Amino acid sequence: MSIIVNLDVVLAKRKIKSKELAERIGITTANLSILKSGKAKAIRFSTLDAICKELDCQPADILEYKS
Repeated sequence: MSIIVNLDVVLAKRKIKSKELAERIGITTANLSILKSGKAKAIRFSTLDAICKELDCQPADILEYKS
């Protein structure tokens, strides 16, 4: 897939664990893990919005397109 998910990089920079982020934004750790691994087929804008608000970042910090 051409979309790269850099969520783990942003989490490391913010020193936040996946479990903590999942609790803060109200999704399961399993769903967050699927997103982090790049295996997700889609992401809801509401989830992306919650992640960006919690991590104080832009969507481009998390998602990257590579051809």
